[in-house]
Amino acid sequence: MEGHNSAEPIESKAAALPDNSGLYCRPPRMPETQFFLIACVAAVLVGLSKGGLPVIGMLAVPVLALAISPVKAAALLLPIYILTDVVSIWLYRRHYSAVNLRILIPAGVGGVMLGWLFAAHLSDRAVGALIGSVGLAFCLNMWLRAKVDAPPKPARTGLGLFWGAMAGFTSFVSHAGSPPFQMYVLPQKLEKLVFAGTSTLLFACINWSKVIPYMQLRPFTAADWQTVAWLVPAALLATGVGAWLTRRLAERWFFRLVQLALFAVSLRLIYKAVFA
Repeated sequence: MEGHNSAEPIESKAAALPDNSGLYCRPPRMPETQFFLIACVAAVLVGLSKGGLPVIGMLAVPVLALAISPVKAAALLLPIYILTDVVSIWLYRRHYSAVNLRILIPAGVGGVMLGWLFAAHLSDRAVGALIGSVGLAFCLNMWLRAKVDAPPKPARTGLGLFWGAMAGFTSFVSHAGSPPFQMYVLPQKLEKLVFAGTSTLLFACINWSKVIPYMQLRPFTAADWQTVAWLVPAALLATGVGAWLTRRLAERWFFRLVQLALFAVSLRLIYKAVFA
């Protein structure tokens, strides 16, 4: 599932919850208003990401985890991801790389299935450390390499299948599929709207493929759906704002933002893997 904090496997944590507990579980000492504000911030982050701003959605689960457990936070946000996917698909329906999607979508769905299969045996800490290390190495290579104006690289099936599977796997485990996607796509130097649209369509497919596995791990309750309903308007509005900002950012600064965000998230993943 996109960032839990604990190293305990998903399935074991979900199984430890009482059968009638549902996902919505506000800490007893946290006021309802405070919980709702934190949840709204998380929903807005998802919406901005779906509007085309890179990596921002990866911060949603950690933010919501300030109020509820990371496992519950990731599951509770999945409907928000899916609903905002509908808007973002329409926004970017003409901007995407078909050759990349033909490679990445099957690989991403396959990665989700692998995540579902191995959820009980893999810790968030191990996955976070791996993805953080790869993302950090990629950013440093982009910034420190001698040949600054390297030509764009073409889409490659083998690399695409690997990074697409990694994107699906890490998206299932912690909603953190962006770094593997960027590792594969950034060297191609796609036009910014094509980059954003390709990401949008890929993760829409990945998110839909997570529905059955997530619901099997922990079904939603009426309280969960009520919480989601309150968060949807903020997320949808933020999706439009994200698309507006994406179209107005200069392309040079757009990709700098992508790299800086990837660098920051990678550092955070490594830090949590070591010190959590």
